[in-house]
Amino acid sequence: MTGFSVLAIGVLAIVVLLLLVMWLKVPAFVALIIVALLTGLATGIPVGDLMSVLTEGAGKTMSSVLMVVGLGAVLGRIIELSGGADAVARRFTRLMGPRRVIAGVTTASFVLGIPVFFDVGYIILAPIVFGFARTARLRPELLGLPVAGVLMVVHVIMPPHPGPVAVAGFMSVDAGLLTSVGLGVSVLAALLGYALTRWCARAGWMAVERASAGEGEGGDTGDSREGSAQRGEAATPPNPWVVMGLVVLPIVQIMVGTVGAMLAPKGSTAAGVVGLIGHPVVALLVAVALAATVVGRGQGWSWARRAEVMESALPSVAVIVFVTGAGGAFANVLVASGIGTVLSDMLVAAHLPLILTAYVVALAIRVSQGSATVAMLTAAGIIAEPVAQSGLSPWQATIVACAVGFGALAASHINDSGFWIVTKYLGLSVKDGLRTWTLASTLFSLAGFAVCAGLWWALAL
Repeated sequence: MTGFSVLAIGVLAIVVLLLLVMWLKVPAFVALIIVALLTGLATGIPVGDLMSVLTEGAGKTMSSVLMVVGLGAVLGRIIELSGGADAVARRFTRLMGPRRVIAGVTTASFVLGIPVFFDVGYIILAPIVFGFARTARLRPELLGLPVAGVLMVVHVIMPPHPGPVAVAGFMSVDAGLLTSVGLGVSVLAALLGYALTRWCARAGWMAVERASAGEGEGGDTGDSREGSAQRGEAATPPNPWVVMGLVVLPIVQIMVGTVGAMLAPKGSTAAGVVGLIGHPVVALLVAVALAATVVGRGQGWSWARRAEVMESALPSVAVIVFVTGAGGAFANVLVASGIGTVLSDMLVAAHLPLILTAYVVALAIRVSQGSATVAMLTAAGIIAEPVAQSGLSPWQATIVACAVGFGALAASHINDSGFWIVTKYLGLSVKDGLRTWTLASTLFSLAGFAVCAGLWWALAL
């Protein structure tokens, strides 16, 4: 099968998937499995291996999000039903003022996102985002999209996230230099991406069509979670600083584990212990146990009531877990079909400027298979040799590494697990998700590449 044929099948698969979900209203979970099967058959994956490819992709994706999403939802449910999220939002809205709420929450997400993965950070911050949206009488996507965009900027640029660390290794870039340069680049990219996203939202380009979204900034926040009518059931909500402590605790624990694992000798008992302590699942489990104990006691909940609250969080995230797993199956089929390899080979053969090649190759792989980390690793492997032969300075090579990261940030869509986490938490349809989060991720990506291109040009003078 020719490269053009493989690309044509990939494009057709995405079109069919969108038609099934948006026009025929087929549930996304079912539609993803159908299209994954048809795509695998059309691209020539052996029939005997096809189901293994699907289950492997679904298994890898679900194993990475199942416990994190579940425990994050439980923590959020406790904070939500106790009135804690609203208490935090009211306190900080008074401190910052209503006009600075979005900027303040987005800035906090940048700092909190440095030590934690994108999906973990977003799940932890979700109840706080909804609380601020309710207090400021904003639609939740006006807060949730900038927060997600900033978290992704950090995820693809800053060590210790796995993508940037691996890119630095592939391209022989000093990790310390990448951290130093990446911090400045990511701050500028976050600011510019935030401004672009806000401008597009005000221009109406990111308007959503769900029932509550058309009411404007003075309307309902559109919190679609089951049981939202029970919010604030407690007469006395928990102390806002206690709630913030519960949110920050797992992030600090993950950060301690990450730094400890880097400092401890590899393979040692100490490395294993700090790795376990800092694992997102363990960190969230500790936070859930503390929340159930401290918040539950403060609200006068019996242990039976606490169990009921925690269990009530799981049905609302079941859709996220299943759809994310199906998205992983579809993405793995696209990887096995070789679509990303065909795209990257074509782009390298076009002999574009090196920094542009790095960005576009990563973007093409990201669009074709979904995972930002995989896109970064693949793109770095492709351009490592051209970078080595070009005689770039360490600073220039670091800028190229950043361009790879920003290419992998763009165009988050239906084959990306992050797309489903963001859209389902915000209560968006697939169509609305494409109009909002896909556009927002692309804006943050373009903002980052603009910063890299400006630095590249400045270094060339």
